[in-house]
Amino acid sequence: MCGLSGVLVFKDSSYRIERPLIQAMIDTIKHRGPDGEGIWIEGGGKMGLGFRRLSIIDLSASANQPMSNAQNTVHLVFNGEIYNHAEIRRELSHYSWKTDHSDTEVILHAYEEWGIDCVHKFRGMFAIAIWDVRTRELWLIRDRIGVKPLYYSIHHNRILFASEIKALLQDPEQKRAVHEEALYHYLSFLTTPAPQTLFDGIKKLPPATWLRVRENGEITERRYWDVWDHTTPLTGVSEDEIAAQLLTELKRSVAYRKVSDVPVGIFLSGGIDSSTNAALFSQGESVVKTFSIGYQGNYASYQNELHFAKKMAAQVNAIYHERLLTVEDLLDFLPQMIRLQDEPIADPVCVPVYYVSKLARDNGIIVAQVGEGADELFWGYPSWKTALKLQNMDNWPVPNFVKRLGLQAIRAMGKETSMHYERLRRGSLDQPIFWSGAESFTEAQKKRLLSPRLREKFKDLTSWQAIEPIYQRFQAKAWEKSALNWMSYADLNLRLPELLLMRVDKMSMGVSLEGRVPFLDHKFVELAMSIPSSVKTKDGISKYILKKAVRGVIPDELIDRPKQGFGVPVYEWLYDKLGPRMRDELEAFCNQTDFLDRNEVIRYFNEGHGPQIWYLFNLALWWKEFIAPA
Repeated sequence: MCGLSGVLVFKDSSYRIERPLIQAMIDTIKHRGPDGEGIWIEGGGKMGLGFRRLSIIDLSASANQPMSNAQNTVHLVFNGEIYNHAEIRRELSHYSWKTDHSDTEVILHAYEEWGIDCVHKFRGMFAIAIWDVRTRELWLIRDRIGVKPLYYSIHHNRILFASEIKALLQDPEQKRAVHEEALYHYLSFLTTPAPQTLFDGIKKLPPATWLRVRENGEITERRYWDVWDHTTPLTGVSEDEIAAQLLTELKRSVAYRKVSDVPVGIFLSGGIDSSTNAALFSQGESVVKTFSIGYQGNYASYQNELHFAKKMAAQVNAIYHERLLTVEDLLDFLPQMIRLQDEPIADPVCVPVYYVSKLARDNGIIVAQVGEGADELFWGYPSWKTALKLQNMDNWPVPNFVKRLGLQAIRAMGKETSMHYERLRRGSLDQPIFWSGAESFTEAQKKRLLSPRLREKFKDLTSWQAIEPIYQRFQAKAWEKSALNWMSYADLNLRLPELLLMRVDKMSMGVSLEGRVPFLDHKFVELAMSIPSSVKTKDGISKYILKKAVRGVIPDELIDRPKQGFGVPVYEWLYDKLGPRMRDELEAFCNQTDFLDRNEVIRYFNEGHGPQIWYLFNLALWWKEFIAPA
């Protein structure tokens, strides 16, 4: 796990890469790799690679990056882990190896052997940059699920790329400006959908995608994996057999993610997902360390679950660690949070994820297993039940003109900004009700919230434009076009890679800790998406088949208790020390920019819309840190 960066200058340019630029790029991401650094610049100054290392697999100096083959015809930098590297190495036994068990060298020789098709061999999380001297081609690759980020910018006849945006900003000719359409979508999704970022001119590589950049500036982008191309429908298969397959594949996924030359721990909330991680991880381990976060005091909007986490830790004989957070912890962390995020990830859970990562790192852990992904694959969110019910109602044979009459009635009642209106509006246009968590602000709310200039600019825009390409792939490829499968697929392509996994990556790497995600092993995802919806949703029970699979692995008490999400008491803290800070920052933002309607922002304060104020607050802090003139 590390941080990478690089620059390719197109052949028509006279620009030369100098070491200080690459050095500045990797210096900004030192937190991703405190154990060492490396820089390689090709003679002539047309190609350069930089690297910061967090040593996890093969701690020897021979595994350092940038890494080159014996002929110096292939050079690469790589962030992530290839969990099946030992198996691939055996396939490549005819190569001469300079390392004992480096997964980086496996990528190098796999590319020599199979070219870009080597990506189909890899089981892991990765962002990879490969420079092929023979073809004068740069390959940028992001893993199938999007666990690891990879950003790039093309300007002045060159392309710069890095694990974090702040590295790209080290180029003095990189402009700093807001991508206004991305801002519009941010207000829906709490993040910006790939390939956009909130920086105009800076993009992120979508999951399961590679980018080929030739020396003449020619660029080709391609999706190399889609889950629907790798599913085998489990129709006619018994529930017991499906449950057994799930548990077997999950055990394999956890076992892969135990492989490390440094200490590994578990983030433990006390829910089904993290408890299952802990139980499976503990098998065959003499020492297990778990880490949990709660809050000092009692809050109506969030109840601590630490007693469940303690129970599970005792079940697996783990060494249990916890920390209780206060509003002061949040305030202290805010400046660093914004710097680590690069672009707003307006989920307040970034705060506890950072502190649980720090708790683990402070106790000697370098790698931690986390539970993201299970809710999206197995119908784990209570809100999904509502979305499924509404979608089923929308499927009734009601003419669209009747729905439009309903919209007129809701507008007449002054409820145009409500979610009821928004969902009916989507249905009247034959769009799915579920938009991958696009519930932050409705389309009508956004139109009111934007400044008059942006309101006019985006009068014909909705965030359906960001969702539609995903929906088209779903309709073209899904073996079962159920509403539940759409919700899982939408989140696999948007909310998970660009929000939930980025909060894990940015916050954990902020303390030099690697987060691993067993539920999002691509083989496990393929299996989960092969299960009929009727099995996942039997009797309206969330995670029905997953619960069946892990019953006996973790206590029934944890399986059968009501779902509680990992949250933050933002509403209560709004009326504590956080509130005045948020108001001051947002008023300054509105006064200095032309993005939001100040009166509408203040109305959200006056009416106590805590979560939505938090989303706008994140935007204001980001603008102040990265865009505001000095």
